[in-house]
Amino acid sequence: MEAITFDVTGTLIHAPRLGELYAEVLGRHGVAVGPGEAARLVRQVWQELACRAAPGHDRFTAHPGGPRGWWKRFLERLCEHLGAPPPSPFAAAELFHRFGTPEAWEVYPEVRRTLEELRRMGLRLGVVSNWDPRLPELLAGLGLARYFSAVTYSSAAGVEKPDPRIFRQALAGLGVPPERAPWAIHVGDGRLEDFEGATAAGMRALLLDRRRGAGDLSDLSRLPARLVESRESLC
Repeated sequence: MEAITFDVTGTLIHAPRLGELYAEVLGRHGVAVGPGEAARLVRQVWQELACRAAPGHDRFTAHPGGPRGWWKRFLERLCEHLGAPPPSPFAAAELFHRFGTPEAWEVYPEVRRTLEELRRMGLRLGVVSNWDPRLPELLAGLGLARYFSAVTYSSAAGVEKPDPRIFRQALAGLGVPPERAPWAIHVGDGRLEDFEGATAAGMRALLLDRRRGAGDLSDLSRLPARLVESRESLC
């Protein structure tokens, strides 16, 4: 293996107070919702709008209002599910700001140790994520940016996973030519976005399933050992 790329949300980091923050902000703007219901609706609306996104484009930059406009529409749609009127634009602005800061996020416990070990193995590391322009600063604030030679995210790439082009951009950023794609692995928690997208780009892929342990990995701690085992089997 020459390089490994990672998904971000659900793979490297998560937002443990996701529902609480949405409930808190919406409550101050006149929309009552509990943290559990808010978290459920955030995930539901994300999938819903992902299905509506035009293929071959990034959802954030394709929106007439750009990333902020997309997230404003996201919040409006969440409120529609609640049967509530659209909240003040200030609610969307506040949530956009808060989820762009490290305080809203948490790095999974084994991530830094795993990235350190992979770097010691001589691997080039990168990120491939469906994210808006806040991602690079967020990774820097969480102390993760220093591990990655390339951070490829959809609003900069102009295309989002599972489109193979975003994976090819990431490989180019890591100095891996197209013919060497099979010597790169992508790790993520989405079967379509991560596993199928990466394999369509000619990469290998590992599916991460933190909740049920039904994927190739249940967390990232075993990843270095898996790579060693794979290398030995090839020898």
